[in-house]
Amino acid sequence: MKTFSTLALILILLSGCANFQSDQPLAQNVDLSRYAGRWYIIANIPYFAERGNVGSYFDVSFPDGSVRDVYYGHHGGFDTKLSHFVMHGYVVKGTGGAYWRESPFWPIYLSYLILYVDPDYQTAFVGYPGRGYGWILSRKPQIDAADYAALLERFGKLGYDTTKFRRVPQSPDQIGKPGFQ
Repeated sequence: MKTFSTLALILILLSGCANFQSDQPLAQNVDLSRYAGRWYIIANIPYFAERGNVGSYFDVSFPDGSVRDVYYGHHGGFDTKLSHFVMHGYVVKGTGGAYWRESPFWPIYLSYLILYVDPDYQTAFVGYPGRGYGWILSRKPQIDAADYAALLERFGKLGYDTTKFRRVPQSPDQIGKPGFQ
């Protein structure tokens, strides 16, 4: 009976995910060929798989029209081994390339909401349903304080709690500084 209840709960959760509509304004007409490549994680609302990681980034590609999103990071310090995990998925049709469904393993699918990408595809931010997680991304491992503040302010205007964001150290000298993980 317990197995049946667990299976029923999983199916209910999955059916809810399949019908999800974003309550957040997505970026318009994301050019996936320009979005592809390396994105450094400048800041995020950390979750268990990223908490405590430094020097982290995503490598995004679109083989055969699917999404391949590889996360890299050092857990605990730059002197640790660079680890990674791969997410596979697809771009949801009719979303201008801004809404993806990604999976670390079947049957789990997570939403990837591109809420903003600058016209030169140098900075972006990605949100999550419910606004419990978010990522500020850049093509470069460092951005200046003014650009960071402006991106964080944009997140705030979308209803995110900006006090939950933590900068991700991209160099050893950033570890332990105020605002960093």
